[in-house]
Amino acid sequence: MLNIKELLEEIKASPYEEVEISVPHTGKVEFADLKVGDKVSGPSGEWKEKPGTVLAKLTRERNTKNIPAPEKGEIVSIRHDLEGKFVEAGEVLLKIRHFLSKEEVIQLILKKALFLFNAPEKAKYYFTPEIDTKIKGSGERSVKVREGLELFIVSRMKRETPLNYAGPEGLIYAVYFHNGDNVDAGQALIGVCPADQLKHIQEVVNRVQSEWEERD
Repeated sequence: MLNIKELLEEIKASPYEEVEISVPHTGKVEFADLKVGDKVSGPSGEWKEKPGTVLAKLTRERNTKNIPAPEKGEIVSIRHDLEGKFVEAGEVLLKIRHFLSKEEVIQLILKKALFLFNAPEKAKYYFTPEIDTKIKGSGERSVKVREGLELFIVSRMKRETPLNYAGPEGLIYAVYFHNGDNVDAGQALIGVCPADQLKHIQEVVNRVQSEWEERD
């Protein structure tokens, strides 16, 4: 069983992740008026439709695009040596230190504590109608899965095939996609919790909810 106390202490020791911001395509770079230590905001709005702080601008063939911050955080490095230069796609411009939110810590722990059933190939995924109806009516934790259960429909190149669950018996605790999403191969579809560990997992979530201190 996962040592939750040890994992929590490990996360508390480094309660952040460093996000590298790279250019999506070739172009001439112009940085915004920012410096190391400045705080930036990520996308906002109900649907994250409002872009984050503009970090730089990239111009190619007289077409200029903003490069916004994907997460809120603090700038820890800027490649000022690239100012005004033409750079190749993938070049890292700066790094942001993003402090983990309470929800992100919970998701991090759950992905270590649960059994993750991953997409075997890149395709669109759907729950079978029976499972989908049960989830919509009673929530994902009402669904008990077992080896061989027909759980998903995989849609690829206009062909639909069933996908059976393979893994330990348990309850679906977390769903990591929406019906009809294009999911990359290896990406988690669901997280499964054995029924006898459900109470333990919930205690972990409650502990994070009460102990984790959010940072701006």
